[in-house]
Formats: sequence, structure tokens, C-alpha cells
Amino acid sequence: MPVAVYVLGLSVFALGTSEFMLSGLLPAIADDMDVSIPQAGLLISAFAVGMVVGAPLLAVATLRLPRRTTLIALISVFALGQVAGALAPTYETLFASRVVSALACAGFWAVGAAVAVQTVPRNARARALAVMVAGLSIANVLGVPGGAFLGEHLGWRSAFWAVGAAAVVALVGVVALVPRIPLPAERPRIRRELAVYREGQVWLAITATALAGGAVFCAFSYLAPLLTDVAGLDAGSVPLVLALFGAGALVGATIGGRFADAHLFGVMVSGVAASTVLLAGLAVLAAHPVAVVALSFLIGVSAFYTAPALNTRIFDVAAAAPTLAGATATAAFNVGNTGGPWLGGAVIDAGLGYAAPAWAGAGMGLLALAVVVVALLLRRRGSAGPDGGAVPLERAAVTGDAAAERGAALNGPR
Repeated sequence: MPVAVYVLGLSVFALGTSEFMLSGLLPAIADDMDVSIPQAGLLISAFAVGMVVGAPLLAVATLRLPRRTTLIALISVFALGQVAGALAPTYETLFASRVVSALACAGFWAVGAAVAVQTVPRNARARALAVMVAGLSIANVLGVPGGAFLGEHLGWRSAFWAVGAAAVVALVGVVALVPRIPLPAERPRIRRELAVYREGQVWLAITATALAGGAVFCAFSYLAPLLTDVAGLDAGSVPLVLALFGAGALVGATIGGRFADAHLFGVMVSGVAASTVLLAGLAVLAAHPVAVVALSFLIGVSAFYTAPALNTRIFDVAAAAPTLAGATATAAFNVGNTGGPWLGGAVIDAGLGYAAPAWAGAGMGLLALAVVVVALLLRRRGSAGPDGGAVPLERAAVTGDAAAERGAALNGPR
């Protein structure tokens, strides 16, 4: 695995901490900004919306820019966004800072994922993406509970300052260790890449990714109030439970990355099914502290076990669009990360309690499982190759991969 892939994974640690740390800071932010917890939860959705919009927009906008320069610029803007969040005097300002940070984060993800995938052979894509997903896992192990700890003892703003400092460290790593990567000799054609969105398998992959991600983060976004108000744990235990979720995420990403290249649909079906069952279990056993703690770990395992396979599936079926594939994967995940917290907040606002988001997440998981099964059945019925799209899609994928390999051989990866 090229060292640049590991640098990108480490950079994702800072990005992931910012994206997910609010799950442990919602009560403090809601109290300080004089808003409800569901309103504070919209800050998570704001970040996700910025990711959804920013991934394809910045992938296209930076198409002709050197990859290394783009990564440096985006991580710098992200760091400034964290400073703005730490200094935000009002909820509206904090909301805006989250959107700006998310745009930069989305661009970094899209460009970074494309670089990671194109620097490795086709049969190592899931492992390369697993390295980046592992950055999110480490963020959940260390960054998210660390942010909750800082929020508990030094105020929620200190968590934003800490992420800003981590982003500066990531910036130094990119400058020092990511080499200058030449642009390809043949300029990518956006119109040609957009043609992949006519394929049904592409939209099934996007939908499955969005629903699977949304299912987990529907519940995870409101885990802190569930732990304190339903399970009866004290606020000081929240960082420890979040760390357990992150530890499970690291275990899941490691296992999923190893098996997804050879058993893509097997990992997707088993992972989404497991998350659905575990989320239902969390809803049923929400008042039992030991069960909630154990399930938090297991949900982390199942969610991130599935993530490399879901992302790789998008890269496979959209292989004829090397510029937009990474942006599509990022946007799909964050469509779920937008809808999940929104749905969780809606069921809380409806008076159904803090365990209700877990039920809503289980419902989203069932829908995700159905979409994966439909994609698998269509693959078996109409596939001409190993990746599962219809015949025209498979031919396009091969053409896209061949073009990517020729570009990498002649000019280095983008």
C-alpha cells in the first residue's frame, strides 16, 4: 500500500472527528445556544448536506488542478472552518461553519478516495478504501470520545479547537509526504462520466450506501441522550461508550476490508442485516445499561464492516467515471448521514423518546437490505462479468479501468 494512502487515512482522522464528534456534544451545544437537542442535531445534518453537495461540486471544480495542491487547499479551509466553529457566537454562525467545513471535507474525501483507488490494483481497492475508513474508525475510538471529554470538562468549543489543531497536523503530513502527482495526459470528460448515472446498478449502489449509513447514524447521532436519559448512565460515561463504538468500527473496517474484495455482496448482505438486528436490539434494550454498552460496540463493528464493501461497489459500477466515482461514494454516504439524524430528530420531536431513533434506524436498515438483495438478483440475472452491472456497464467499467491504468502508468495517479 503506497505511503500516500496511509497519509490520507491519517488526515481522515481529523475530518472524521469533526463529522461525528457532535454526537457527544449535543446536550452542551443545545444548552449553550439555547436550542433543543433535535435542533442541535441538525448541525450533524448540516455537515452531511455540505458533504453531499461538496463532493461532486469540488470533484469537478478541481478537475484540472494538481491533486496535491487541491488536498492542501481543502485541508487548510477545513482547519479554518473549525476555528470559525470554536468562535461562533450564535447557532446560525455555528451552522454556517459546519457547512463550510463539510464542503472542504467532502472535496478532500472525493479527491483522496480517487487517489487511493487509482494507486492500487483493482483487486486491492477495498483494502485501500479500508485504510481511509480506518481513519474514521480511529476518529471514533479517540477523536469522538476525546471531543466529548473536552466538552464535559473544558466546554464544547474546546473540541473544535482540538480538531483544528489536528487538521494542522494533517496539513503538515500532506505537504511533507504526499508527492506531487502530475495531471493525466488525457483530460477527463465530465459528459462521458455522467453517462454512468443512466445505469440502474449505480443508483442501487448509491441508495444502499445512503440507507445503510443513515440507519446507523440515525441512532448514533442521539446516542448521548439515550445513554443518560434512558439507560441511566452518567454524562462522564458517554466518552467511554463512544470509544467502544469507535473500537468496534476499527475492528469492523479491518475485517470488512480484508473480505470485501473477494466477497463483496456477502459482506454487504451480512453487514447490513447485522446492523438492522442490532439497532432493533438497541431500541428494545435501551433501558438496560450493560446491553446498550455492548450493542454500541457491536453496531460499530457491523457499520464499518460494511463500509468498505459499499464504497467499493460504487467504484466498481461507476468505474467508467474515475473523476466522479469518489465523489459519488462520499455523497451517497452523506445523504444517509443527512437523512438519518433528521429522521432521528423527527421521531424525538414526535414524543416517541430517545430510543425511537434506533427503531427508525432499523427500518432504514431493512430498506437497505432489500436494495442490496435487488442489486444482487439483477446482477445474477444480467451480469456478464464479476462486478455485477449489466453488460454495457461492465464494458464501460473495463474501459474506465484500462484508461485509469494507462494514465497511472504514463503520468502517475491523479
